[in-house]
Amino acid sequence: MEKDDTVSEKVMAEWLDSFDEELELELDDERAEAETGTKTLSRKRYFGELFRLQRELVKLQDWVMQEKLKVVVVFEGRDAAGKGGVIKRITQRLNPRVCRVAALPAPSERERTQWYFQRYVAHLPAGGEIVLFDRSWYNRAGVERVMGFCTEDDVEEFFRSCPEFERMLVRSGIKLVKYWFSITDDEQNFRFTMRIQDPLKQWKLSPMDLESRRRWEAYTKAKEAMLERTHIPEAPWWIVEADDKKSARLNCISHLLAQVPYREVDRAGIVLPERVHNPDYIRGPVPPEMYVPDLYGET
Repeated sequence: MEKDDTVSEKVMAEWLDSFDEELELELDDERAEAETGTKTLSRKRYFGELFRLQRELVKLQDWVMQEKLKVVVVFEGRDAAGKGGVIKRITQRLNPRVCRVAALPAPSERERTQWYFQRYVAHLPAGGEIVLFDRSWYNRAGVERVMGFCTEDDVEEFFRSCPEFERMLVRSGIKLVKYWFSITDDEQNFRFTMRIQDPLKQWKLSPMDLESRRRWEAYTKAKEAMLERTHIPEAPWWIVEADDKKSARLNCISHLLAQVPYREVDRAGIVLPERVHNPDYIRGPVPPEMYVPDLYGET
C-alpha cells in the first residue's frame, strides 16, 4: 500500500512539474494587478481553458501530420504586445519537429541584396508541419519603414508584392493565418516599465524597443496602412485585443483551432514492453568526479 502511495505521489509531482508556467504567470499577474488595480481572468478558469485548448492543439498537430497539411501562422504587433507569450503556450505541449518557430534576425548584407521574401521562403513548412512566424515579412511595413531602414519606394513595392506572394502561398496549399496583437498606449508603457524594473526581463528591452516607444504614432500610421493594403480574402488579418494577456492567449488559440478543420486521429494502444535482462551484463563503475554536484537533492 505504501508503495502505491509513493507511486501516486511521484505521478502527481510529475504532472505538477509539467505545469512550469504557472509560477511565472502567478508572479506576473500579481505584480500587474497590484500596479494597475485591475483584475484579469481568474487563474482557475484560465488554466482550465489553457490546458483544454492545448489538448486540442495536440489533436490538431496529429491531424496536420496525418493529412500532410502545411500551416503558417504570422504573429505581428507592437513590442510587448504578447506575441511571444501566446507562441510559447501554443508550442508548449507540441512536437518541435512538427510545430516550429521562425524568428529571423536582422538580414545579413547578402540577404539585403536578395529578393525581399527570399529568406522567409526557406522557413515555409513542408507537408505535416506548422510554422509560427514571430514577426515576419511584415517587418518591411512596420519596423523597417518607421525606423528608416528602407525607402518609401521599397515599402510601396512591398505592398504591391505582398498580396501576390501570399496568394501564391495559399495556391500552393499553405493555410496562412495572420494575427495582429493590439495593445493600448498606456498598456505598452506599463509593460515596458515592468520590464525595466524586472532584472529577469530587462534583456527583452532593446534600444529598438525603446525607440519604438517614442515613435508610437508613426507605428500606428504604419500599422493602419499595412492592414489596409494587405487584408485580402485569401489571407485576412485577425486582430487580437491583447491588453489582457490571459484572455488574448485563450482567444487567439481558440480562434486558431477554428481556422484549420481537424478531427481526432485514432491512435493504436501503447503497451510498454518488458525490459530485457541479460544475466551476463555487468554494469561498469562511473568515476565519482563525473557526477554533477548534488546541491539541491533532499538529504
